[in-house]
Amino acid sequence: MTRTITPRLRTLVLLFLAVTGALLAGAGPASAHAALTGSDPAQGVVVPKAPDQVSLTFSENVSTNDDSIRVLDPQGKRVDLGKPNNLTGTSYGVQLKSGLGKGTYTVAWQVVSADSHPVAGAYTFSVGAPSATVASVGDQNAGGGAVGWLYGFGRYMSYAGYIVLVGGAAFVLACWQRGAGVQALQRLVVGGWLTLTAATLWLLLLRGSYTTSGSFGDIVDLDLLGQVLQTKTGAALVSRLLLLAAAALFIAVLFGTYDKREEGADKRDLTFGLAIGGTVVAAGLAASWAMAEHASTGLQPGIAMPVDVLHLLAVATWLGGLAALLVALYRAPADIPVDSTAVRRFSRVAFGSVVALVGTGVYQSWRQLGSWSAFTDTAYGQLLLVKIALVALLVGIASVSRRWTGRLAATAVARTDEDDATTTDSARTESEPEADVEAEADASVEAEQERETVKASAATKQAAGTADTAVGTGAHARDETADPDRAAQLARQQAAKDAARQKRVRDADPNRFGLRRSVLAEAGVAVVLLAVTTVLTQTEPGRTEQDAKAAAASSSSSSASSSSGGALTLDMSFDTGGTDGKGVVRVDLDPAAVGLNEMHVYVQRPNGRAFDIPEVKVAFTLAAKKIGPLPVAPDHVTTGHWAADGVQIPMAGDWQVSVTVRTSDIDQVTVSKNAQIG
Repeated sequence: MTRTITPRLRTLVLLFLAVTGALLAGAGPASAHAALTGSDPAQGVVVPKAPDQVSLTFSENVSTNDDSIRVLDPQGKRVDLGKPNNLTGTSYGVQLKSGLGKGTYTVAWQVVSADSHPVAGAYTFSVGAPSATVASVGDQNAGGGAVGWLYGFGRYMSYAGYIVLVGGAAFVLACWQRGAGVQALQRLVVGGWLTLTAATLWLLLLRGSYTTSGSFGDIVDLDLLGQVLQTKTGAALVSRLLLLAAAALFIAVLFGTYDKREEGADKRDLTFGLAIGGTVVAAGLAASWAMAEHASTGLQPGIAMPVDVLHLLAVATWLGGLAALLVALYRAPADIPVDSTAVRRFSRVAFGSVVALVGTGVYQSWRQLGSWSAFTDTAYGQLLLVKIALVALLVGIASVSRRWTGRLAATAVARTDEDDATTTDSARTESEPEADVEAEADASVEAEQERETVKASAATKQAAGTADTAVGTGAHARDETADPDRAAQLARQQAAKDAARQKRVRDADPNRFGLRRSVLAEAGVAVVLLAVTTVLTQTEPGRTEQDAKAAAASSSSSSASSSSGGALTLDMSFDTGGTDGKGVVRVDLDPAAVGLNEMHVYVQRPNGRAFDIPEVKVAFTLAAKKIGPLPVAPDHVTTGHWAADGVQIPMAGDWQVSVTVRTSDIDQVTVSKNAQIG
């Protein structure tokens, strides 16, 4: 068996590398989570008079509501006029009140990207001159908090329910049709249906709060629920519920009519009909994810959505079938054991699912990453590497299960040979010479006469014993009637004995026991793999994160070029090595001349979103004249924004600007750039 599989695996690895290289080499532009690519007024600029509106440009179309774009004055009061308008393409604008005064204004935005995930951010601009502001928008972590956690848990349970429902039914139909009558498998598949149904309703209720305020009170807001039903995600969840009604009918036929149908042409026809109907329902349920998430937007959605459906079907067939096999190995009754034929069938089905999983996964990885560097430079890429490692581990454990399956099959063949040998011996005994048969017949007659004598003697004893038994049985029945607790206890003891007997029968075969343990290990890895996949579906794709970083750099460059009076802008990337320790710090110095200057410091994540850190310090050094370092401690203004007035530059020269960034109590780094000042 090993010699047969090894060439297949070698071919699969070579195909994986070839397709991955070809796809990554030809990567083109795409997006999934929306990213802010431009704004007017731009981040950090000082405009001479208040604008009539604020506009934001995203990398894709987004969904907005009345609070999607908020503009706050230095006192923290809203100065926008309500719901944003779609200006052109992916640009959205909100009108401002007239007569706004000077000072620093904060723009906070939270929208829902085309792939259903909420995204948010904030930045500041100033009118006339910068000022202190009390406006606070927090970290703008859209989709976070307790509601975000509950929504993520609901997504995990919906995936788990779908996998168990589809994979369990596929295991029964394709691998072990006798399993339709096993109660443990019935409970598993029905449990998958109930889990998916409950999780879908849960997500529908949480969706409004998840994409807006994150408040528990909004979960029961019927107006918000009505708005959710009008969105693409709401329509997908409703369609999933309708398909689950069809899935309920499928389950009723599978474990009802199908289980009771005798083997023959009628059952084969019913098997074919259930396979077709079940595939349609399973594909429809998978499409309810594909039509509303990553696959529905960005590069090649017409290809990406069918690929995503196939990917989900492959995952469910493999991992759900694995769960069904585990339940069958541990819970199937002794009179209906899982035979080696069913295990071998599942092994072939699982191998085909893994091939489909790898092929579709390569395409999805290229589509969401776009470059080799995104594997290590983005959170999505790092999670994807973890997922690939888990899949490889799962395949390795599955190979161990295949070996146990081979041994189980060999044992079954050996037992069949023993039965054949026993049958042959019986046939030989029946073909003895007739003379011996006649002699045995005479002896048999004498023995029969002797047995009749013994039987007559035992009849009297049996009659007496029967009377005693009847008396005892009647007394026992009276005891049980008088003490129902005792009867229940006896029933429990009998059930425990039966369960122990069945367990001894299942554990008697060492090959079956080894298979059970390896399948259990597979199931444990599969649970972790499902958790990583769920987090991956909620993570901003690496391609989008890198595009946002490039857009932020471009915006910074254009902002610097449009600044007047010789203003200086420096962008420096940092990495403190801790949690959330990567980002970009930007230093704006105006007018970047000898004398007093105004300095602004902005801290952003790699995707361009502003965020706060515990401490930012700046120092200026003119090494040629041995001046410095001259320390400056800017004041915190708003999220990701620090400022300082009266920064003294004593003379012109090539100054080194050093920024110390501290992201935790122990994680900090200093980054520097040289610039001509004065």
